[in-house]
Amino acid sequence: MAAYDPFRELDRFASTLFDTRRGPRRMPMDLYRDGDHYVLTADLPGIDPGSVDIDVDGQLLTIRAERTLAGGEGVKWITREREAASFLRQLNLGQGVDTGNIAATYSNGVLNVTIPVSEKAKPRKIEVSSDSSSPVIQAHEGSDAPQPVEQ
Repeated sequence: MAAYDPFRELDRFASTLFDTRRGPRRMPMDLYRDGDHYVLTADLPGIDPGSVDIDVDGQLLTIRAERTLAGGEGVKWITREREAASFLRQLNLGQGVDTGNIAATYSNGVLNVTIPVSEKAKPRKIEVSSDSSSPVIQAHEGSDAPQPVEQ
């Protein structure tokens, strides 16, 4: 077991407090396909749903959110470990999604984004028709490739 080092903890706290280079934080997320749509779930605890901003620019999906902390005038903090923060996540959607019908909900600190697969990207059966006037394919002697033969 490692010995407790109060200076390491103080250094960690100071770097957290005074680190102005920190930009938006990444939010942990899961992404999976369920039938004809993709489902993205992202953890955003303590976020005001009104601060969540989701937009699509071409095939780039951007999710932004802000966590602000209440602290009225005259409040004397005993401890304050939670931070106000900005969250950012961007995803390249590719060509097979219907960007016009993306939907999102936020409940219990989890953002759910449903991204439908576009109609043209969905698997489909190709019907094979038969026409008696089509050429018959037969292999000729001395040739590895099949050649059409007129009947």
